[in-house]
Amino acid sequence: MSSDLINDQESLSTQVARNLATTTKSLPMMEEITPRWILQFLPWVQVNSGTYRANRIKVLFKEEGKVHVTKNTGEFSVAADQLRKIPLFSNTTDEEMDQLANKFILEQYERHQEIIHEGATGTKLFIIANGAVEATTVGDRGQKLQLAILSTGDFFGEFALLDTKPCTATITALSNCSVLALDQAEFEALVRQKPELGKRLEDTAQVKAEWSSKVNEHGEHKISIQAGHKGECILPETFVDYIEEPREYPLSIIQTVLKIHTRVTDLYNDPIDQLKEQVRLTVEAMKEQQEWELINNKDFGLLHSVAPSMRLQPRYGPPTPDDMDELLSRVWKKPALFLAHPKAIAAFGRECTKRGVPPATVTLHGSPFMTWRGVPIVPCNKLMVNGKAKSGCYVGTTSILLMRLGEEEQGVVGLHQLGIPDEILPSLSLRTMGIDNKALTSYLLTLYFSTAVLTDEALASLDNVEVGFYHNYATY
Repeated sequence: MSSDLINDQESLSTQVARNLATTTKSLPMMEEITPRWILQFLPWVQVNSGTYRANRIKVLFKEEGKVHVTKNTGEFSVAADQLRKIPLFSNTTDEEMDQLANKFILEQYERHQEIIHEGATGTKLFIIANGAVEATTVGDRGQKLQLAILSTGDFFGEFALLDTKPCTATITALSNCSVLALDQAEFEALVRQKPELGKRLEDTAQVKAEWSSKVNEHGEHKISIQAGHKGECILPETFVDYIEEPREYPLSIIQTVLKIHTRVTDLYNDPIDQLKEQVRLTVEAMKEQQEWELINNKDFGLLHSVAPSMRLQPRYGPPTPDDMDELLSRVWKKPALFLAHPKAIAAFGRECTKRGVPPATVTLHGSPFMTWRGVPIVPCNKLMVNGKAKSGCYVGTTSILLMRLGEEEQGVVGLHQLGIPDEILPSLSLRTMGIDNKALTSYLLTLYFSTAVLTDEALASLDNVEVGFYHNYATY
């Protein structure tokens, strides 16, 4: 007898016994899957014919946004067409724009260095090429009051080119800054060569002054009314004007072709339905991409839909309670939720801990959320961190969004079209494409969606939020 059969075993081994046992199997897991809270919080609007038209009152004056500054081989420059984002230059010719762009020179300022002093005569137009600055004024009691934080692409001092009035604010560098400056003397020399340029700029400034009596605080056509009058006053005559070409949002699309061998679905469907699981995980991936598109798509994504006047900068880098309060002061009409990367939420939590003001929490959809001033802060990893990432640790900047939701509130809405052929989920279809000569069955999955911001003040953004800063707490 072989010595291999001789042992001290007195019962059936567990390894052999497992061959007779039924194994409990889990469904396939995928780490990419997230809660996708924004898809759950967004109110979804039914769209017909794949297009949503957002009608608005006519806007007579609207900010164009930041000036894009390019950097090549260490040198900063501004393209001529970008200068038209400065309202003063909106009606200049291409040739004039080229000449103006060549007049800018680079200036460097160190942190805390003053660029403009309130009350001094302004002599330059500045465009921030890199860094951040603070605009402040002096209050009635001599205290320092903050007016704004400006960063890369912002500009100031443009009207100093046309007159010699005192500056209305002090501008101080919050970090080492590079700015492109257009000197008044250089500008005036160009105007002397081209008198028609000076005339156009003066006309532009005059038109803007005239608009002030025709628009409300949002730049919209003003509806004339009269209140508190006595006697038989002549009442104003008015009408409500609409924009002639309202923005239209066509539904975006996500598609893929899923292939499964017929032998797999014929023989290996017990206890788990192979087709069902293949479709489920593919749909999960499509939904993850849908959330990314809703936030980052350059045509309709939330990050690219924030109006220039609704973009804020943090005072110190990491998000502080003061920064979040400033966001709330912008979206003050029924704010619904903050949206932030988990690392940004952690950074905000550290700032609250430092100040001894731990945020409250609230339970929504069965999960706890940190809140600020009663507004939930919803985590979303699709708000990217721009910087270094290694082993799950982030050092860089991101944005925090605050939004109002719903059509009735003139807020942010999701768009989809229900009832499409072969629909398995709202606005998502699954179609069989047939079996090829390799016995592979193909399935076409299609998802239609988009999002719309109905008014500018329904969405605000705190940009350039630093997520890698930690406090050194004293130990006792």
